[in-house]
Amino acid sequence: MHSKYCSSVSELAAAIGVTAGATAAGILLLQYFSKGSGVKPKVNLDLQKDNPKVVHAFDIEDLGDKAVYCRCWRSKKFPYCDGAHAKHNQETGDNVGPLIMKRKEA
Repeated sequence: MHSKYCSSVSELAAAIGVTAGATAAGILLLQYFSKGSGVKPKVNLDLQKDNPKVVHAFDIEDLGDKAVYCRCWRSKKFPYCDGAHAKHNQETGDNVGPLIMKRKEA
């Protein structure tokens, strides 16, 4: 009976060791692929990717009373805000919002 008990304990210890090893490997792989790769996530996912830099310039005189610009890079009307940041914030936990420029009332 003693050898049967020892066999069960050693099998259990081996199973625990394999499980712990697999868990540790999984955690290390998750860390590597989520942030450990050294590659920073991109902000601009698909707008004007053929340009080396996306730049917009506006004359103050052309703004009118108010202009609302996108800062999340998800707007279908980029560079203008269409409210896409709300979905982006909900999905990512981010808190980005638009840049609002308006004329000062006299």
